[in-house]
Amino acid sequence: MQESVSKTKAGAILIGSVLLCNCAGLLGSLFTTTGPGSWYSTLIKPAFNPPSWIFAPVWTLLYILMGISLYLVIMEGMKGRDVRIPLLIFAIQLILNILWSYAFFGLESTFFGLLVILILWISIVATMILFYPVRKAAAWLLVPYILWVSFATILTSTIYSLN
Repeated sequence: MQESVSKTKAGAILIGSVLLCNCAGLLGSLFTTTGPGSWYSTLIKPAFNPPSWIFAPVWTLLYILMGISLYLVIMEGMKGRDVRIPLLIFAIQLILNILWSYAFFGLESTFFGLLVILILWISIVATMILFYPVRKAAAWLLVPYILWVSFATILTSTIYSLN
């Protein structure tokens, strides 16, 4: 870490990065209703559909990893590296992450949910590709995220085809 960035400032950036990603998750969850009587409960789902309780802890962990990844890239930017494009693509994928919940649950649309998650998947891969030369660990921290979104893409696609 460059000497001009204090440990206090670095800690604040880390906390802010993790909070930002978790706030995105919180925003997305505002659209998510899965309980009895909800639109989601009426959908035909595949046998591999996980139980509802699994999503919150998985996403919380993923948002923490995303925040740490973001922090690592921001810190490289503080050292003078140009990280504007990687951070822009990260921001786009974070917005798409929120938008998926709105498209799928808010609009009650398996089609728009599928469309958004496909674009989200591409944007996560792009983020990983752009983060890798900046800080390899930042890209590797996103591996669980892309794996989960890959699973979610298959799940969304299957729900779309079943309904």
